Amino acid sequence: MPSGNGAKAAQRRERVAAQKNDSGPKSQLKSNEKALTIKCKICMQTFLGTTAAKSLKEHSDNKHPKNAFAECFDSAPPS
Repeated sequence: MPSGNGAKAAQRRERVAAQKNDSGPKSQLKSNEKALTIKCKICMQTFLGTTAAKSLKEHSDNKHPKNAFAECFDSAPPS
């Protein structure tokens, strides 16, 4: 294994190039914000678009017991 100054410089260049290419883990915050497509009309709480109807029903029952499910969300009440 070479150990001269030329080899050390080459190793340093390789490390720097690897660091530039590997920018680390990407944040999912922006994509998560885009996925929040369901919004309660009363309290404006947002839910993921893949949220089960059961969870939406629980939200309307627990947070807004005086209001009907249809008043909280656009979709029909879950069966």
